[in-house]
Amino acid sequence: MKIALLGYGKMGKIIEKIALSRKHEIVLTIDHETLHDLTPENLQKADVVIEFTTPASVLDNIKHCFNAGVPVVVGTTGWYENLKEVKQLCEESGSSLLYASNFSVGVNVFFHVNKLLAKVMNRYPYYEVQVEEIHHTQKLDSPSGTAITIAEGIINNTDSKSEWVNVLTTDDQEDDADVTPNQLLIESLRIDSVPGTHTVIYDSEVDSIEFKHTAHNRNGFALGAVLAAEWLHDKKGFYSVEAMFDFNS
Repeated sequence: MKIALLGYGKMGKIIEKIALSRKHEIVLTIDHETLHDLTPENLQKADVVIEFTTPASVLDNIKHCFNAGVPVVVGTTGWYENLKEVKQLCEESGSSLLYASNFSVGVNVFFHVNKLLAKVMNRYPYYEVQVEEIHHTQKLDSPSGTAITIAEGIINNTDSKSEWVNVLTTDDQEDDADVTPNQLLIESLRIDSVPGTHTVIYDSEVDSIEFKHTAHNRNGFALGAVLAAEWLHDKKGFYSVEAMFDFNS
């Protein structure tokens, strides 16, 4: 395939390397210094776009792809309050979009097992559950999109939790945890050079159960994004990553 990369930082460069290793071609790279190249004509040189930028620019980038008629894989998080609006725009324009809080194969297996575990643990309400996520200090959003997906998987399968609440801890900041019984705590820690660690903790007076995913580097995220582009490029419609990872078949 011919691939355009919107976002050409650390993640974009890893995606480029993996895409080339899978015999794809990179026909366009966009970062803050090459925004003038973000035109419909340049986007249309690509079979599919992979977008990893920032919450502030992602919606405009999606619209650029829709206007150019090019499928887009979106790895940026922090925009999901606009999902309904973007889905409607995608369907009305006959476009293609696949989004995920995390494209890693391992993380998506984790998401699936997390839901199964929540259903089992729901039978034992004396366990209190919380989510912990650790990322590098350059991570812009808190909690991470991955942590939110994990939390939603628990909430949707647990009677005692109806919403999540986030507490952020960095070297110079620590928010107070004011959590009610119906709230699921997501504790976010920002530590330099950590690609991403997510832990679900079930704790009781007698024991604790921990379910953890640890990313060793960004390669798993990048490979998953390229696999998503391969999956999406000949499809029409609005998809979440669950459509690509069908664990129920």
